[in-house]
Amino acid sequence: MATFVPVCATGDVAPGTGKTVTAQGKELAVFNVDGTFHVIDNECPHRGGPLGEGELEGCILTCPWHSWQFDVRTGESITDDSKVTAYETKVEGGHVLAAI
Repeated sequence: MATFVPVCATGDVAPGTGKTVTAQGKELAVFNVDGTFHVIDNECPHRGGPLGEGELEGCILTCPWHSWQFDVRTGESITDDSKVTAYETKVEGGHVLAAI
């Protein structure tokens, strides 16, 4: 069963941006979509690009290396049929927690 673990402070990720973090030995990407936080794996399945450094437009993230796109809410690619893991999140006490 997944356990919620803190990944960052809510103030660390401004609306419309992302941040790369490490939690429980995993490289994760945290995104703030209008105050709602989403956490996905940081590695693009195409060529390993750092998704946390990508450009976010609404809920759609574009990988900075080869422009593959993902919905940060689900981890599903809109470029092809691939997917990255999306983690359940919640906010408590000013921190973003992810179920890992």
